[in-house]
Amino acid sequence: MSFGFIDFLELIGSLGVFLFGMKLMSEALQKVAGSKLRNILAAMTSSRIRGVFAGLLITAIIQSSSATTVMLVSFVNAGLLNLLESIGIIMGANIGTTVTAWIISILGFKVQMSFLSLPLIGITMPLFFSKDEKKRSLGEIAMGFAMIFIGLEYLKSSVPDIRSNPDILSFLSDYTDLGLGSFFIFLAIGTLLTVIIQSSSATMALTLVMCSNGWIGFETAAAMVLGENIGTTITANIAATVANTSAKQTARAHFIFNVFGVMWMTLMFPLVLKAVDFIVTRGGAESAFVSVHSVPIALSLFHTVFNITNVLLMLPFAKLIAKTAVKLVKPSEDDEEFHLQYINTGLLATAELSLLQSKKEIIAYSKHVKKMFAIVRNQLTETNPKKFGKQQDKIKKHEEASDRTEIEIAKYLTEISSNHLSIRGSRNIKAYLNIIDNIESISDSIFNLSRTFKRKAKEKAWFSPEIRENIIDMFDLVEKAIDNMGNTLKIESAQANMVKADELETKINKFRNKLRKDHLSKIEDQNEYTYFAGVIYSDLFAESEKLADYVYNVCESYCEIKEN
Repeated sequence: MSFGFIDFLELIGSLGVFLFGMKLMSEALQKVAGSKLRNILAAMTSSRIRGVFAGLLITAIIQSSSATTVMLVSFVNAGLLNLLESIGIIMGANIGTTVTAWIISILGFKVQMSFLSLPLIGITMPLFFSKDEKKRSLGEIAMGFAMIFIGLEYLKSSVPDIRSNPDILSFLSDYTDLGLGSFFIFLAIGTLLTVIIQSSSATMALTLVMCSNGWIGFETAAAMVLGENIGTTITANIAATVANTSAKQTARAHFIFNVFGVMWMTLMFPLVLKAVDFIVTRGGAESAFVSVHSVPIALSLFHTVFNITNVLLMLPFAKLIAKTAVKLVKPSEDDEEFHLQYINTGLLATAELSLLQSKKEIIAYSKHVKKMFAIVRNQLTETNPKKFGKQQDKIKKHEEASDRTEIEIAKYLTEISSNHLSIRGSRNIKAYLNIIDNIESISDSIFNLSRTFKRKAKEKAWFSPEIRENIIDMFDLVEKAIDNMGNTLKIESAQANMVKADELETKINKFRNKLRKDHLSKIEDQNEYTYFAGVIYSDLFAESEKLADYVYNVCESYCEIKEN
């Protein structure tokens, strides 16, 4: 059996289809999921036990824990689930994947999802080309979902055809009598095969074939099953390579859960095998250690017992798993996607406490737009097209996250207002709604500045050193105003900061007026700058002044709360 360069390219292309499907579905989910899907997922994962049952059910239906965890990474990447909520589903997916082993053992066939992929693309193709953005996004979700399964199927078929040629593995029978060494050898083999085939279910089928041929016994097959539990985590980690930090942390949590499960099972391995064999013989079958025919049922039972026991043991430590995953995957400078931090757990015991949480979220929201402005400032001096494009993409993602954040905070504040509130609490809610509206407008203005820079780069408009200095000076004033806004939201006595806000607003307005006057006097002088460069220049300082107005409105609204 040969594996040439073209075969290697097919393997890489298959991986590309898989990753593109994951990315397409994740981005489309962000556009259309909204509050409804988030609420459904929140209901499914409102407790860890419900999350376990959700993961079990989904995996039992689609017959692939790999696909379940890949979709889970997509949900986390889209901000629809947090890390802790995803861990319960991961645990349930591990139990759900044992259903496949029982189907193979009892019925001798495996349910496939890939045959539905092309019909699904065909049905949803009109949506993909729809002018309606929501319908088009629904088409992208279906397209991405289908491509995940197509990619997985291509991955299985583009690797060396191990499953269709099981005879090449018959040599493994020479390594079954090495005691503890055999255990670790077949643990590694199970891991490696699952990484290659990209499906623990397919590797499980291969293991059962090897058992039925008598190449390996019950003990070494069980070691392979443990290895498959480690190998299946690689799929989610591959999917997370194109995702954000939270999604990477979810993939690592899956790895931690399975690895620790294998570690405790290694210590209990002989006892668990004897217990499983006892159950099999009590059911009327021969011992799996003696009869080849009993191995498939015994192996399926071992697989199920291991995963259920692992979930029962590890479920109380879900928070510890999450903390470990966070330590393993720390946010990088390039990964600054914003998600809710304080109000994604529902209302607190009292309305006043919930208001305090919403204030914390608003402060985090203001920090988010400050990061956005720092990125757009860099676009003025960035000459590398690739880096400029990344900055553009970052600002676009941040702006979309800002839109979602405003909606979520507003919805939370509305829920608070439905409870009994003091007069002061009602005034606070009104002011907070006004504040988040203005913060969202700040992010819109920053996005407009970024688009203006994009126009400048596209048309190769040239700015003189004087113009650059003027824009830098304007940005300096705006940045000071944003810093003052953040400080105002943090402190209880905001009047001193309001005085500073007034001073900065006056300076910005005067500087804008000066730049406008100078611009109008120089626009006819083509030696100073071209007409198009003048338009870009004018848009930049005008948008900067508008942005500063929204910043001032935030300070003003917050100071009104303190005055009341």
